[in-house]
Amino acid sequence: MSDVAFLGLGVMGYPMAGHLAAKGHAVTVYNRTTSKAEAWATQHGGTAATTPRDAARGKAFVMACVGNDDDLRSVCLGENGAFAGMETGSIFVDHTTVSAQVTRELHAAAAERGIAFIDAPVSGGQAGAENGALSVMCGGEAEPYARAEEVIGAYARICRRLGESGAGQMTKMCNQIAIAGLVQGLSEALNFAECAGLDGKSVVDVISQGAAGSWQMSNRYETMLADEFEHGFAVDWMRKDLAICLKTADETGASLPVTALVDQFYKDVQSMGGGRWDTSSLIKRLRALK
Repeated sequence: MSDVAFLGLGVMGYPMAGHLAAKGHAVTVYNRTTSKAEAWATQHGGTAATTPRDAARGKAFVMACVGNDDDLRSVCLGENGAFAGMETGSIFVDHTTVSAQVTRELHAAAAERGIAFIDAPVSGGQAGAENGALSVMCGGEAEPYARAEEVIGAYARICRRLGESGAGQMTKMCNQIAIAGLVQGLSEALNFAECAGLDGKSVVDVISQGAAGSWQMSNRYETMLADEFEHGFAVDWMRKDLAICLKTADETGASLPVTALVDQFYKDVQSMGGGRWDTSSLIKRLRALK
């Protein structure tokens, strides 16, 4: 068992840190809202710190799951950042979905201090975090990854190193690109069924057993049919992720025409007041067009 810090206790980080404590790790947590860190410590028997530096001091592993590039920089760098409290040979594992650019920037800053930096974005949503069943895609050097893998396993269904620094974030972009197209296709199929006078549940019962089946179909069709969109990853966060995908596509020369289109559809959902709806709310946009 290891001494571990966890920075960021949102809908993902809170249960992820809880799984670490349940596995017997000694966990210190940090959150910008101190009361949330204190509540976690009371619930799970860990320790709450008031700065990332204090949380990270003396820890073998420091995990983070925050909001965006700027949030990640703020918990890593500066006088009160985690890097200032970490010792040579320790490992920083970033579960935030951020740009590959900031990942490589912080990887270099960590290396100057003798700290390993593993980019390890996750997929599986809030339910995956709560159930300890996340998919974790990693980039960074092989040796520190091998040491971190078992710790990450506290909340992972699968954890895999895809390459050097940034490879984990690039793989997460692939994940979000695939999801965008899948959710739009599912939304169109269910909306078509409604317009054709078909029973949506019966349609899914049949087509989910064939080539059309997907995680999105199995886990989201019922709430989509019920016009309920409080069950997963928010549209605002998806647009943040798709912006990273589209910017990186420009840099790499990749073509993402469907992703660019679906990003604009999510912009329409935001205009409808759905920024906090989950990503399956694309169907609500289609219903509004009738």
